[in-house]
Amino acid sequence: MITRPTYCNREDAQRSIDFKDGVDVNAALDRALQSAAESIEGHLHRVFYPRDTTYKWDWPNHQYAPPWRLYFNQWDLVSATQVQSPQGTTIPLAAMIFRPVNRKPGWPYTFMEIDRSTVSAFGAGSTPQLSVWVTGTWGFSADADQVATLSGNVLAGDTAITISDSSQAGAGDLLICGTERMVVTSKKATATGLTQSGEGCSTAQASDQTLATTGSGTLVAGEVLLLDQEQMLVTDVTSGVVTVKRSWNGTMLDQHSAATVNAYRLLGVLRGQLGTTAAGYSSGAAVSKHRVPSMVRDLAIGETTNRILQEGSGYSRTVGSGDSAMPASGLALADLWDECETVFARKARIRAV
Repeated sequence: MITRPTYCNREDAQRSIDFKDGVDVNAALDRALQSAAESIEGHLHRVFYPRDTTYKWDWPNHQYAPPWRLYFNQWDLVSATQVQSPQGTTIPLAAMIFRPVNRKPGWPYTFMEIDRSTVSAFGAGSTPQLSVWVTGTWGFSADADQVATLSGNVLAGDTAITISDSSQAGAGDLLICGTERMVVTSKKATATGLTQSGEGCSTAQASDQTLATTGSGTLVAGEVLLLDQEQMLVTDVTSGVVTVKRSWNGTMLDQHSAATVNAYRLLGVLRGQLGTTAAGYSSGAAVSKHRVPSMVRDLAIGETTNRILQEGSGYSRTVGSGDSAMPASGLALADLWDECETVFARKARIRAV
């Protein structure tokens, strides 16, 4: 089961190499998604999701830095809400300079300084140990894009939500509703308000790919549908007519007649994650997804699928056969690792996460 944000979701990995849906495969994918995320963080020495919390440091002179400067070391700062030094003594944010000032869009702050034109100063209190407290949003970034709306009211204690469009949300994703962060752990089918109409998808033939519907719901390209026991991937929606890829996720082709059209929009979620609190929301509330840097997402997909393939071969995967068989080199994945380390890896100071 997924217990943390990952840098791609289960569907990303499935579609990259056509893994079939199923309990055993999903469990293996979830392990690979999480271990790939941990490996990325270990190699790049930073995390790529936001957390609201307070971190503490010794008085800056213990960092071999000027007494007005504090390095965040292994942590990245998106935004600060409070600085205290010592505990209980607040330094106005207006007296702080967060650097780098001319940072790249979407990149974090790595240290801060007291504006030397003010009277503020870091104080050691009774001891210089843990004398500077910084509260804020930590991580590489907190960028997000709206991907759906809620399709029903949600209570603070609910562990599942239904959304209007699941094409961009999957197990492992970090969703945001209001100020709350939720980690998606599963997807299940639920009714869309639509019913199959006409002869489209009525035969057990892969070429029978046009699905017409009646009802008040809508479908979105990229979503997975369930008619009876057959899953279908929506590849296009034009003027309400849907083109699908039949027998998706290893399900069997089947005949359908006036079948209920279900979509995988019911998400199991871990509520109130990463320093946020679970709350109630009304139907129609916006649901956003945390945006992982594209190159990191690509690496997560590659590393996840590689781990699944290696696990299936006892970590002795080969290519070719007979006398020409040789270990799979993984050169393209190694190149992707090099690219990510060049762009995103922490280059100096304390690097552990």
